[in-house]
Amino acid sequence: MAVKHTSDIKFTIGLDENRVPEEISWTAKEGGINAMASKAIMLSVWDHHDKDTLRMDLWTKDMPVDEMKQFFHQSLVSMAETFEKATNDEKMSATMRDFCEYFAEKLELKKK
Repeated sequence: MAVKHTSDIKFTIGLDENRVPEEISWTAKEGGINAMASKAIMLSVWDHHDKDTLRMDLWTKDMPVDEMKQFFHQSLVSMAETFEKATNDEKMSATMRDFCEYFAEKLELKKK
């Protein structure tokens, strides 16, 4: 099957003199996103030749720790949802969601 269309997602990282991220923005024109500011990125890419995950984790030096904890929690919840969609493994997805609840409880992310 031949590729009929392509879509680009672009990340722009503004670095300080020590090459530490100060600004992050991303553009996805087909999604209507143009230079949207962000404070963090976690990107995983599957290398099917080496059967390994390649990762890029970046955050700006002014990313608040409390927001980083929330970002991690929401990323874990999303991974549980994606895992279930990709594998149809409801039991392990439920286990992952249980961990997400535990994670949120221990970090006191849930409002009482």
